[in-house]
Amino acid sequence: MSGDQGKAPHTMTPSFARRRLLTGAGALAVGAALASCSSGDGDNSSGGRRLRAAFSAGGSQETLDPHIAPLFVDQARAKALYDSVLTYKDDMSVQARLAESWESDRSGSRWTVRLRSDARFHDGSRVTAADVLWNYRRIADPATGAAAQQLFSRVDFGASNAKGRDLTLVLKEPDFEFPAALGAPGTEIVPEDTKDFAKPVGSGPFRYRSFEPGGNALFTAWADHWDGGPRIEELEFVPVNDERARLNALLSGQVHYAHDLTAASASRVADRDGLGVLRSKLSTMQAILLRLSRAPFDDARLVRAFTLGLDRDRLVEVALSGHGTAGNDLFGMGLRAYPKNLPDRERDVDRARALVKAAGADGLAVALETSDADPTWRNASTLIADQLKDIGLKVTPHVRSAATYFGEIKTKGVAFHSRTATLPVVTHLRSRLRSDAANNLMGYEDATFDRLLAEATATRDEKTRLELLDRAQRRARDRDGQLVWAFSDWNIGHSDAVTGLRAAPPNSYDWARFDRVRLS
Repeated sequence: MSGDQGKAPHTMTPSFARRRLLTGAGALAVGAALASCSSGDGDNSSGGRRLRAAFSAGGSQETLDPHIAPLFVDQARAKALYDSVLTYKDDMSVQARLAESWESDRSGSRWTVRLRSDARFHDGSRVTAADVLWNYRRIADPATGAAAQQLFSRVDFGASNAKGRDLTLVLKEPDFEFPAALGAPGTEIVPEDTKDFAKPVGSGPFRYRSFEPGGNALFTAWADHWDGGPRIEELEFVPVNDERARLNALLSGQVHYAHDLTAASASRVADRDGLGVLRSKLSTMQAILLRLSRAPFDDARLVRAFTLGLDRDRLVEVALSGHGTAGNDLFGMGLRAYPKNLPDRERDVDRARALVKAAGADGLAVALETSDADPTWRNASTLIADQLKDIGLKVTPHVRSAATYFGEIKTKGVAFHSRTATLPVVTHLRSRLRSDAANNLMGYEDATFDRLLAEATATRDEKTRLELLDRAQRRARDRDGQLVWAFSDWNIGHSDAVTGLRAAPPNSYDWARFDRVRLS
């Protein structure tokens, strides 16, 4: 992450600060985060004007730069401060946000977007097509380090143009799936030539008030937002990295909203009067990724053995406490473009053991990279090690820091846990499986897959395009080193004092959407 941050002074409510509602390691730090932005006029006793939401955070390198948004808390803060041109429905198809309309020419290589006439930034200036074009140039520039950089790498910015509310984006090749890029996380719009994100200006429903990297963020309602002002006066993001601490903060009344709870924690919340759970099914792909470019998984027999050695139903039962669905080695179950009628992956210990022996790998030691970045991975790692012992592999979990895990596994290890929240299927295929994809951590290279994917996105007819995507995914399923063992539910705990929330998959329009909530 990069960018300069400003640190605003905070005041503390004495009675709130004295509460001892969290115990165990890290309680002091969590308590400080919970109290640091509190003030007498923000307490529930004053009428519930401030909503407090607990998220896992990213530490001292955090920024409010919306284009550098790798974590869920970054995306939730960006959604509050900024707007994107498009956004995603629950099935990851696109819908309007700042855009009034969007359409392509017959070739699929020239897209025209017309912006809303009533969208303004917090400083009162109008959101223009020039602002949007500048943002997309910045995102596409590798020097920015933007999360969505690759989605805009095929835009010909020299041929693209902006005038008033009208934006024309010219692509280097036909792409009828391009609108998905305009709704992707990390594509929120800031005023043209923005360089400083210490006190950012956006066009979202909340305005910046204060932010401390690794600490609390406090935003205030913006009554002049084009979609109507928020129903709450203030929104406070509270960093609580430990999942149990987030649960305890909710149970104790220190926060109104606790993001990303385990199934066991969600059950505790559901059993408590005055609290509720938002549970979104099939929201998170849980996978083991095998690095095909390195030994031992440069041997396809060991990839196949690993695949056949997993008991996915048992993993769901134990690691997810039954709150999930067994995976089938493809991303996006339940989403548009996910292949239909796939045969289930069945465990076959005898066949897997034979493959291990044929590869001369009986007794081979394999480190499985994991961390507390996902609270289910510890139990999953132990169970996977037990299951693969049956086929002759000695798997040992190697625990890495949650704060650095996703950066480290880009280059370290040969087998590692990964999770991916809901995204358009095509976006996942492009960013994770295409041979030149920046996030192709497996090192999967298949010219036939690449050709099918390119042919699909260049096809105007929707039915034919989906058929080609189906073929591409079925081909990758047995070759790409992406072992999807489950789709876990996404659990959010909340106080019953909060109304206006709905269960929605991460990255969708209604996930972490706080401008329509009320506090009673």
